[in-house]
Amino acid sequence: MTIEWLLDSDPSIRWQVMRDLRNEPEEQVASMRSRIASEGWGAQLLAMQTEEGCWWKSEDAWPLQNTLFALVLLKDLGLDPQSEAAVKATDLVNDQLIWEEHEGRAFFEGEVEACINGRILAAGAYYGKASDRLVQFLLDGQLADGGWNCEAPPSVRSSFHSTICVLEGLLAYEKAKGSDPAVTQARRRGEEYLLERKLLRSLSSGRVIERNWTRLFFPPSYHYDILRGLEYFRESGASPDERMSEAVDLVLARQEADNRWPLDHPRPDRIPFEMERPSSGASRWNTLRALRMLKWMFPDQDYSFEKIQRKT
Repeated sequence: MTIEWLLDSDPSIRWQVMRDLRNEPEEQVASMRSRIASEGWGAQLLAMQTEEGCWWKSEDAWPLQNTLFALVLLKDLGLDPQSEAAVKATDLVNDQLIWEEHEGRAFFEGEVEACINGRILAAGAYYGKASDRLVQFLLDGQLADGGWNCEAPPSVRSSFHSTICVLEGLLAYEKAKGSDPAVTQARRRGEEYLLERKLLRSLSSGRVIERNWTRLFFPPSYHYDILRGLEYFRESGASPDERMSEAVDLVLARQEADNRWPLDHPRPDRIPFEMERPSSGASRWNTLRALRMLKWMFPDQDYSFEKIQRKT
């Protein structure tokens, strides 16, 4: 049974299954979520923070970018941002870490690349440390086609990678601070950039831009893929759009005979924290993400979550 298999796992997965797939009472969901700080992957990740405030500090690592990865992953796990553990960890980051090569800005004030700044904003907003200056910097950096690019200027064409990172950051900001007309308008333009390209195709040639985008990776870093794009739209509260159909069908096509989804390998990047191995069989993370996306995409269909029928 797929749901039971998902529930037989880390608290970070269990509470999201309870909330998103089982619609269990809020107090039960909250109780399970509270265990993230003291059990499993969440506790392991929190324990890796150094006294300086960063994660994975070494001569061959980028500690600030690794720290950003850790903070965003803890957000994705569902660490309660008001918990003692979250406040302690993020206060340490805020007080100790600066972007030395970028005017000595405080960590949550961001640097210069759109993909990094989008993720900084997502983390900052989630943990109550959102920077309005950083929001304006991202709004000012939106390109004419509606998206963002870490290489702009001089580039005038947007990147899916940069765009999804910024969209996630702006969405987190509005969830934390409330609706903002300028931010909402920027998000709508960025969303249209993705939708015009059917979440994976070149607008000019119609070709799939990058085959890796049809593969399933978790956790995400700076790289786009179709499930990440669909998850963003689900999280945003958007209505399903016909232009998402090809991406949805490609996710459905990856469902395996046991009604679960895999974790693909190799990744497009190196990440410092492993939760699941591609060689270990199906991925609970990708199965959870695919199932709740399908529940959002087709709300009127009767899913047992044991045998998902392809869309016709």
